[in-house]
Amino acid sequence: MPPPQFDTGNPSRSVIRLELTAGHLVAALLLILYPFGANDFFIVQIGAQSLLLGTVALSLMLLAGYGGMVSLSQMTVAGMAGYFIAILGTDSYNLGLGWPWWIVVPGSILCATVIATVIGIISVRTEGIYTIMITLAIGVALYYLCNQNYAVFNGFTGFSGLKPPAVFGIDWRAPLPFYYLSLAIAAAAYLAVSYFERSTFGLALQAIRDNPRRMHALGYDVTLHRIVAHVFAGFLAAVGGVMLVWYNGRISPGTIGVGELIDILIIAVIGGLRRPIGPFVGAIVFVLIGNFAIDLIDRERFNMLIGFGFLIIVLFSPDGLLGLWDKLTSMSRDARAEEWRR
Repeated sequence: MPPPQFDTGNPSRSVIRLELTAGHLVAALLLILYPFGANDFFIVQIGAQSLLLGTVALSLMLLAGYGGMVSLSQMTVAGMAGYFIAILGTDSYNLGLGWPWWIVVPGSILCATVIATVIGIISVRTEGIYTIMITLAIGVALYYLCNQNYAVFNGFTGFSGLKPPAVFGIDWRAPLPFYYLSLAIAAAAYLAVSYFERSTFGLALQAIRDNPRRMHALGYDVTLHRIVAHVFAGFLAAVGGVMLVWYNGRISPGTIGVGELIDILIIAVIGGLRRPIGPFVGAIVFVLIGNFAIDLIDRERFNMLIGFGFLIIVLFSPDGLLGLWDKLTSMSRDARAEEWRR
């Protein structure tokens, strides 16, 4: 749902806006300073990976939170962008076409966005569980296509030795440059989705989510709005996919397997599907559990731990961790107000 518009003529509401702005500034400052208090493992494996997974999950949050369309194919779109980076560019075995990066990167994003558009055209005429199933089916189909096709996708082996180009003489694979590049991408995606939420199109999409029949009666093209949402979400997923293939240094069918498709949904739901910051919160939790599960339980039981946490959050806070935070702050505020009245 769209955020409330605060009236600056009301002093108390003006304070709310200032608090939100201060919170954003504090978060930005912490993210910028984070690498100076962390080693390379935490900079890349925790920080950069969380930002990139959060960017891909943000594309799912856009579709599900604002459009009411739960798509399980967002990691598929991200993975296809990574595949195009390898096919159009250069890998360790010189299997790609060897085109320059300034053609490869936008070309890969464009191709993956086209795939997202086709997925949108196919899936927007369905709703609820049918949307989930058809996007999952498309993701599985593309997984088997990549796994069994050796002429284009190099089959099960995939591609390796993929790394970002040295633009401006900077080694973008180094921990600090890669983290800040990931941060810039994530921040741009967050701001774009925040603007989208408040835009005329974004408000219309949210109204379509709530009552598509009424919006159709008012003259809105419901199908077109949903397809355009898939295009925008696909673009975000594609950008995140390009960064993820540079993060991993390789791409293979396992990147777009069923487990990975479900992981993006888990990340988005854990953080919360109502606000753009939710997927990044969910990504941080997911990455931390993934890296330190071996210290808690057996590494092989990682999925059980994630599933158990997912179940608890869904049962007690359907809006994810952000919803739980809202409940706790609301309870604290009510307690303080009650104490003040006494």
